[in-house]
Amino acid sequence: MAENGKTVQVTQIASVIGRKPGQAGTLTGLGLRGIGSTRTLEDTPSVRGMIRKVAHLIKVEG
Repeated sequence: MAENGKTVQVTQIASVIGRKPGQAGTLTGLGLRGIGSTRTLEDTPSVRGMIRKVAHLIKVEG
């Protein structure tokens, strides 16, 4: 867990087909494998940066 104990839930809502390779790699780095896949991640600055990079392909809760 993060030091502050906060988490964020991320769900992929769009495909990576036709996207730039960096965006596909970022989704893989977040642990998302396809539309509808969900992960609960630590709320850290690095995760927030990854979320910002692919914000148009995911839904964030928490």
